Amino acid sequence: SVPQEDPSGTFVQLRLSLVQTACGKKAPRPQNCRPLENRRKPVCVACYKFDNSDVPKVLDKYHNCGPSHHMAVKEIKQRDEAECRAVEEAGKATDALYLPGMYAFSKGLPA
Repeated sequence: SVPQEDPSGTFVQLRLSLVQTACGKKAPRPQNCRPLENRRKPVCVACYKFDNSDVPKVLDKYHNCGPSHHMAVKEIKQRDEAECRAVEEAGKATDALYLPGMYAFSKGLPA
């Protein structure tokens, strides 16, 4: 996918379709592994939000690999989209919430 940039950082969303192959987990792996028929083919979604620093840090992330044949694919996709929207909003001023205990104040003694 194309990275989306805004003042709060860069958002990247990836969608991958995986296929099980006949090749084992040996190194080195051949490049011509044939896919196995009638096997699970999970669809993976990964969303990342990076800040704009010189060495980008991950502000938020989400990963999920779900079955593509499952009856609840629509619900899984909706959850993935909602989670990725939340990741995309990370670091924006609108999501800055005050939580109790976030700030501490002290009063100095009189001089």
